[in-house]
Amino acid sequence: MAKLNEKYEAMVVFSAKNGEEAVKELTAKFDEMIKAAATDVEINEWGKRKLAYAINYETEGFYVIWNFTSATDFPAEFERVLSITDGVLRFMVTVA
Repeated sequence: MAKLNEKYEAMVVFSAKNGEEAVKELTAKFDEMIKAAATDVEINEWGKRKLAYAINYETEGFYVIWNFTSATDFPAEFERVLSITDGVLRFMVTVA
């Protein structure tokens, strides 16, 4: 039988060139999206960190990690939205 809910971890690296205020807005937007579709939501903001290698000529980014429990179809939609959002450098959603 397929699982109805699964625990996930989402790590997102936001662009630092738009400023900290833009990162806060994006974090709030994605936090609302996750809370609307998931339970047991935890957010961990790592802040501004140096990247291991340049991404789009940027050497720093803001790291945010979410841990949540959701239906198995939500992470695909979340990744789709992340991939089309300006200000997101990299992201990875994994089963925790």
